[in-house]
Formats: sequence, structure tokens, C-alpha cells
Amino acid sequence: DLASKMQAQSPVVIVTQPGCGPVPQNSNWQTGMCDCFSDCGVCLCGTFCFVCLACQVAADMNECCLCGTSVAMRTLYRTRYGIPGSICDDYMVTLCCPQCSLCQIKRDINRRRAMRTF
Repeated sequence: DLASKMQAQSPVVIVTQPGCGPVPQNSNWQTGMCDCFSDCGVCLCGTFCFVCLACQVAADMNECCLCGTSVAMRTLYRTRYGIPGSICDDYMVTLCCPQCSLCQIKRDINRRRAMRTF
């Protein structure tokens, strides 16, 4: 009978929950914050046409360019590629030098694209 079968089964205990996707491998930024001369085109675009570069980065990340170069976009990129840091770090970098922050993300995208990991 059904009641005796239900009593005979032991309860299932879930120890860990499944993740929502692949766990990113730890990596680092491909270039430093002030490595502007490693890609002069990105540096010039970030300096003289910041909004255009921001829209390029947003498009590369399949995000809306209305968000601009927000802390959220940097945090999303960093966590997507397992780059160490914190939201506080992202906030400070974006606040202190938004051009350097945006150029760093664009250089990183370009290098990961060249390595076929983007």
C-alpha cells in the first residue's frame, strides 16, 4: 500500500543548491587602469568621444547604452570573467577616473575577443 511505501523512503537532504550557470574561472584584467598606451585608439576614443566608447562597450556587452559607464556595468563585466574585486572598488574606480575605467573594460574586451574568450 502507498502509506507504507512513503514511510519506507528516507527524506532527501539537499546540501548545496545548483548554480544558475557556469562558475567563472578566476582571472585578472588584461591591462592595468593606466595602460592607455597599450591601445592608443581606445585611449583617444575614451578621451575625445567618451559617449561613443561607452555605447561601444555597452553594445559589446549586450547592454543598454543608457546605463552609461555605471558601476553596475563594471561589476557585471568583472564578475562575468571572475576578476577579483568588490562593488566598492568598482565604485571608486568609476568615480575617480571614469575614462580610465571605461578604456580598461574596452581593452579587456578587445583582448578577450582576440583570445576567443569573449
